[in-house]
Amino acid sequence: MTLSTRSSAVHVRGLRKSYGDHAVLDGIDLDVPAGTVFALLGPNGAGKTTAVNILSTLVRPDAGEVVVAGHDLRREPESVRRAIGVTGQFSAVDKLLTVEENLRLMADLHRLGRREGTKRIGALLARFELADAATKPAAACSGGMRRKLDLAMTLVGRPNVVFLDEPTTGLDPRGRRVLWDIVHELVDEGVTIVLTTQYLDEADQLADTVAVLDGGHIVAEGTPAELKRRVRGGSVTVHLADDRALGSAAQAFPAGTVDSDTCTVTIPGGTDVEGLRSILDRLDSARVNPEHLEVRTPDLDDVFFALTDSDTRKAVQ
Repeated sequence: MTLSTRSSAVHVRGLRKSYGDHAVLDGIDLDVPAGTVFALLGPNGAGKTTAVNILSTLVRPDAGEVVVAGHDLRREPESVRRAIGVTGQFSAVDKLLTVEENLRLMADLHRLGRREGTKRIGALLARFELADAATKPAAACSGGMRRKLDLAMTLVGRPNVVFLDEPTTGLDPRGRRVLWDIVHELVDEGVTIVLTTQYLDEADQLADTVAVLDGGHIVAEGTPAELKRRVRGGSVTVHLADDRALGSAAQAFPAGTVDSDTCTVTIPGGTDVEGLRSILDRLDSARVNPEHLEVRTPDLDDVFFALTDSDTRKAVQ
């Protein structure tokens, strides 16, 4: 269902951008409901950063209708800028300033009063676990700390829509988890997040909706679960107790892959309820009692590779 601009935090129709003869974005349509996380995936060079740069007023589109936070991008760029926050691929932190001074600079740019700015800075230092480094020069901080500072600076102005372009690059697993928690908190507060990422598990964890961009076109869009259902794949691995049971299971499933080292038989497909019931019935008929079953369903990695490979895309669609 196409959402109206009134219910969409980001509404895009026919967006085009070319550099010379190369069409980076070739007429894409997007609708991002307010208060949700929208993930834009695609291979390197697919146009993800170009799309974010256009939506955040940093690059002019060649054609198309774009409305962000209720404001027309062409007619009201200043209103769009007041409503958004942007964290790009590369840090905007001033390394000569301290962590707190970077945040103070953003507070001043947003014209926050001294008291309100101090309160906001304190809250962000705590939220991003940067309080102990507040007086530390940004140049002396680790790459992960600078990335967290960059994100904190984006939130100083309390934006309605936040564009995160590969925000967890350089963060360790704990730092990524902190960011994920912050994204969930922001969405609970009604903020809309537009995310590009190379970490597909990140999109799986965070996104309400995922769009896959390839060759200048949106080649698929839906919830992570919907996209996974479109990809063939998955398997069930049967773990057996001994070689006798392994041999019997191998005979029952001639299409399976036998691994004598792990005493397992891996069966393609069969990951839904009916498939699992059929596997158990066949094992029972072969008088095999498995120790346990391991079910692997398609993930967003499978979706990504299927949808960005021209040889397999038609089969998925």
